[in-house]
Amino acid sequence: MSCTLPFRNATFLVLLMALPIAIGIIYAIIGETGHTRGPESEVVVYTALDEEFSQPVFDEFTRITGIAVLAKFDTESTKSVGLTQALLAEQARPRCDVFWNNEIINTLRLDQAGLLESYATAAAQDFPPQFRSARGSWHGFAARARILIVNTDLLSQEDWPDSLLDLTNPDWRGRVGIAKPLAGTTASHAACLFSVWGEARAKDFFQSVKENAKVLSGNKQVALAVGNGELAFGLTDTDDAMVEYEKGRPVTIVYPDQGAGQMGTLFIPNSLALVASSPHQELGKKLIDFLLTPDVERMLAMGPSAQIPLNPNVVYQPRLESPQTIHAMDANFVEAANLWDTTAEFLRDVFAKAL
Repeated sequence: MSCTLPFRNATFLVLLMALPIAIGIIYAIIGETGHTRGPESEVVVYTALDEEFSQPVFDEFTRITGIAVLAKFDTESTKSVGLTQALLAEQARPRCDVFWNNEIINTLRLDQAGLLESYATAAAQDFPPQFRSARGSWHGFAARARILIVNTDLLSQEDWPDSLLDLTNPDWRGRVGIAKPLAGTTASHAACLFSVWGEARAKDFFQSVKENAKVLSGNKQVALAVGNGELAFGLTDTDDAMVEYEKGRPVTIVYPDQGAGQMGTLFIPNSLALVASSPHQELGKKLIDFLLTPDVERMLAMGPSAQIPLNPNVVYQPRLESPQTIHAMDANFVEAANLWDTTAEFLRDVFAKAL
């Protein structure tokens, strides 16, 4: 299934002209905060979402509340894993108040390790149960789909791939791409496949992918390679695909495995968590409440990253398919997180020397 991608050149300028933040509502949710800066008016966030996408949201939070956001970002190649390791290393004396992960599996690993504080915020109550913790230790929002980006100059529509299995087709050897699956959403996707397919089938799949596909450093690099015509198609996230599309590259999006009996397309949410025993717990809660408002999901949806809202109350012009509009994979994220050690050990053995 392909996406028509009707909204080329969507920008934050359009968003800010057409989408005024409902300041009164947000104040009611997060409370008023004075604008005096200092240690008690700062919140520390570790975020794996690209700075270009997350910083405007932090700026809006600061504009409304006066609370400064001190953000630590990660690199494309170590997304979420590097920050997860930092949080584990700092657990005796946490520095981070809020973890904004661009995926879910490593957030669940931190939860299993006891590093996350329960925060049953009313701001999360309208989100689907599968995208939030029952005890409030993590909250999913603003998803991305795992899709195939296709170069339309190189492939006519009848030749477009329609399944993840096309990554293993020898006819495409060396002409398809995948990010090294050791971090970020590609690693999360792998863990979900270990859960859905079982260990044996998942291992066979990734071994075949390693032999057939070009392995690049990140999802952004996969999208760039397809957009530039270096690859015919590749596996990436919707946000990276949309960036290439809005640059005017000859690309389209295919949502894989939509046929009868197929597993569907995986949607991976961003996830938020309050770090246990962090220095600024109350300010961290205010930031989480803000990030879970419909206005923020709408802002992320209409911005360059084209995130996919999960709160059904978000009113916006869809740019991409959602779990409500296509066949979504029935992913058990908790089970996938439980399988992470097995998944990661195998992937390191197969892909560690790739590139």
